[in-house]
Amino acid sequence: MTPAPEQGQKGPGGTLGRLLKAGLVPRLAVILVGVPSLYLITLRGGFFFLALVDLIILQGLREFYLLMKAKGYEPFEALGYFCALAISGYAWRQGVAVPLILTGSLLLIMIRELWRKEPRRALGHIAVTVFGIMYIGWLGSHLVMMRELPGALGIEDRVGARLVFFTALVVWFTDTGAYLTGVLIGRHKLAPRISPKKTIEGAVGGLVAGAAAGWLATGWFAAFLTPLAGTMLGLAGAAVGQAGDLVESMIKRDVGLKDTAELIPGHGGVLDRFDSLLFTGPVFYYFFRFFIV
Repeated sequence: MTPAPEQGQKGPGGTLGRLLKAGLVPRLAVILVGVPSLYLITLRGGFFFLALVDLIILQGLREFYLLMKAKGYEPFEALGYFCALAISGYAWRQGVAVPLILTGSLLLIMIRELWRKEPRRALGHIAVTVFGIMYIGWLGSHLVMMRELPGALGIEDRVGARLVFFTALVVWFTDTGAYLTGVLIGRHKLAPRISPKKTIEGAVGGLVAGAAAGWLATGWFAAFLTPLAGTMLGLAGAAVGQAGDLVESMIKRDVGLKDTAELIPGHGGVLDRFDSLLFTGPVFYYFFRFFIV
C-alpha cells in the first residue's frame, strides 16, 4: 500500500486541489496502464505470472537492502536474490523443497559471514539478509502459490486467477479508500510515531472499502464465496493490508527515509506499492487453501 498523504489539510482549490496536491494524477496514470497489464498476465498464469512476481520480488528486495545499507548494515545481496527466486520457483512448481531452500539459505548466509574482513555487526548483517528473503521472497511467493493452487489440486486453472484477482481487488480498494478518505476528511492521527500522515479516518475508509470489494467480488467473479464471507474476508484483508503498510513505514522510519524508491510515479518504489499485498496474500492463500479450494 502506498504511503499516501492521509491528512485532511485545507488548501487552495478545495477538494480537487487537495487531491491533485496529494498525487491523484500520477496515481490514475499508473492505474490506467498497470491494472490492465496485471490483469492479462495474471489471467495467462504459468511462467508469465511467475516472471511478474519475480520482478516484484527482485526490485522489492533490492529496495529493502538499500534501506538496510542506509542503516549501516551490509546484507549479502546476491545470496538474498538467489534464495528469494529459488523459493518463488519452487512455489511455482508446488515443490516440497522450500524448507530445504530456507535451511540452506540460512546456513550459506551464516557461513558467508565468516569471510568478512570486519566481524563487527555480524549478527545484524546476517539478520537483515535473512529477513529480506523471508519478508519479500517468502511472503511474495504466496501469490505464485495462490495462482497455481487449483492446478496443484486438479481444479480448473482459471480459479487461480480469480483468487489472485480477489486479493488484488481487496488491496486496491483498501488503498484507494484509505487514500481518498484520509485526504478529504482525515483529521486524527493513526500512528504518528510510525507514519505521521496516516489518519484514523483514512484507516476506517480503507476497512469499509476492503469490505465493499469483497462483497462486490462475490457477485462479479468470486462465486466460490457467499456475500457475507466475501465481505468479512475483505474486511480482514483490509485490516491485515494496512498493518503491512504500517510495518513498511516502521522500517523506513527506523532508517530515516520517506520512500524506498521513486520507481513508480506517485507511489514511491515497488516495496511501497506492494507492502500490503505481502501481508494480505499469505493470509488469503491459507484461507483459500484450507477453507475454499
